[in-house]
Amino acid sequence: MPSSPPAQPLRIALLQSSGRPGSVAANLTVLDEAAGRAAAAGAALLVTSEMFLTGYAIGEGVHRLAESADGDGADAVADIAARHGLGIVYGYPERDGAQVFNSVQLIDAAGARLANYRKTHLFGGFEQEAFVPGQQPVVQAELGGLRVGLMICYDVEFPENVRAHALAGTDLLLVPTAQMHPFQFVAESLVPVRAFESQMYIAYVNRTGPEGEGADAFEFVGLSCLASPDGATRVRGGQGEELLVGEVDPALLSASRETNPYLRDRRPGLYGSLA
Repeated sequence: MPSSPPAQPLRIALLQSSGRPGSVAANLTVLDEAAGRAAAAGAALLVTSEMFLTGYAIGEGVHRLAESADGDGADAVADIAARHGLGIVYGYPERDGAQVFNSVQLIDAAGARLANYRKTHLFGGFEQEAFVPGQQPVVQAELGGLRVGLMICYDVEFPENVRAHALAGTDLLLVPTAQMHPFQFVAESLVPVRAFESQMYIAYVNRTGPEGEGADAFEFVGLSCLASPDGATRVRGGQGEELLVGEVDPALLSASRETNPYLRDRRPGLYGSLA
């Protein structure tokens, strides 16, 4: 069943940016500056895009720059979070032995690592060649009185994934993404519908502009958003780099869950064949 939400809204910042692909040091500088602006705006949490720490379309750089969940990159992000006093969710390539995963990590305002998620649905040949798929669909942590869930890009396009989070009580689903042309409809239409049908907030945070070369060249479309359980889009980005700030309102979440019957009216016994 859904958890009982807190009394106070949680202000979050969405960093719509591709950073500086290929340079961890430059991306940490971008993150540090954004964290300062987010904290000044009263945000308690800053969410970046997919693979923000290294860049997405960086070819063999994915494996060269991959590191463990407690590596130097994590330490640097933890320092930024602690200095600015806000939580940070960032995307990065995670090395675990010989395997590399497309991962996101949540670090709290004290610099502690709260949760790490490995992308379960890999999109296209680039990702399927570069990464191993994760096996844990629901990863959660408690932050600011909310039950926060983690997911990455293509994962949110599978309704089963989001519904699993709903049944596990996720209040706010954080989705760093690398959404590219011509799939803008995902950001524009699908994400708000997911928020409505599974009764949660969804923060969908994208990259921007061109990246990569040849067959691995992509045009990221921006359009980051914070969608709410009533199906509305509370915050919407354009196509350029920007820092968006919005609020997760527990009162709206509670009222919407009381009104919307989707989760109560499910008949799981009919759905077994779908698995």
